[in-house]
Amino acid sequence: MSLIKDISAQAAKAAKVLALLDTQTKNTILKDMANALRASKDTIKSENETDLANARDNNLPAAMVDRLTLTDERIEDMAQGIEVIAQLDDPVGQLRPMGERPNGIQINKMRVPLGVICMIYEARPNVTADAGALCFKSGNAVILRGGKEALGSSMAIASVLHSVLEQHNLPKALISVIPDPDRGLLMELMQQRDTIDLIIPRGGEGLINFVTENSTIPVIQHFKGVCHLYVDKDADLDIALNLLLNGKTQRTGVCNALEGLVVHQDIADAFLPMAAKALAEKNVRINADSKTAQYFDGANVIGEEEFGEEYLDLEIAVRIVPDFNAAVDHIDRFGSFHTEVICTQNEQTASLFQRSVDALW
Repeated sequence: MSLIKDISAQAAKAAKVLALLDTQTKNTILKDMANALRASKDTIKSENETDLANARDNNLPAAMVDRLTLTDERIEDMAQGIEVIAQLDDPVGQLRPMGERPNGIQINKMRVPLGVICMIYEARPNVTADAGALCFKSGNAVILRGGKEALGSSMAIASVLHSVLEQHNLPKALISVIPDPDRGLLMELMQQRDTIDLIIPRGGEGLINFVTENSTIPVIQHFKGVCHLYVDKDADLDIALNLLLNGKTQRTGVCNALEGLVVHQDIADAFLPMAAKALAEKNVRINADSKTAQYFDGANVIGEEEFGEEYLDLEIAVRIVPDFNAAVDHIDRFGSFHTEVICTQNEQTASLFQRSVDALW
């Protein structure tokens, strides 16, 4: 049996064990995983340093290096994320009433695990912990295939999670990492439809297209993250500025970072000078149409078809719109259906935005 077939078969077998665990047991294990990550942070960072050195030697883009980097703070974020997952309601076994038949039979629909989920991702070692914990809580085994850039980091994180599984007499195959980044193995992995139930790619548009085109297993896809902040005419401008700076400058390489700023014309004169000053202090490059560019020193004037770029850098596209409908139209045309944000104090406008804008995350 090949490496991929063996890993997939072991994961499918392990999933049967996980499906029988009660909520309290799963939550206890998740909390132990979080604490184990904290206790192993030095080992994880050591492996991550090796990955980072290789990344620098290979001149990887700054956005990818940022996603690859693990610090004490980011490891703590991973641990806290697992603890949050432990606090979530357990979806396994939840019932949804479907009604009563004329003969008196009550029909319910029960939520059950899918079985085995395969996560394919690039230089994002945190996905190893995030996906492992989410799949564990939802009763699914997971097979993780990260990019070669993050292999050492991912294996170190997985080793920590494995130690906790073994302490609780559970199979390590519940959270499996493909130890070889060979693309031939990836192709084989995407053909294991007898043992893998779902594939979720996380990464750039190229990766997601590759998985979608080559997998014989159902794929959940989102392609890229062109995310917008719409500052409405009824916005609190200080809140809007904080949202802008957090969404654009905190981490530029993540897929939910802001790539577009859309501003209602009624507050443009008040808000855009504030935004221009704050973004300049953060060295953010501004792309804007000719009408909007006048608010920014050194803005790059772009044409209509140049909106909708995923920069993954200290760069953003800005546009003034005449009204709410124009803002929604801009987002529909240039967004990627990932994450969209409105800043407004008008509850009716906020509700309308939520209903009007197509965003999945």
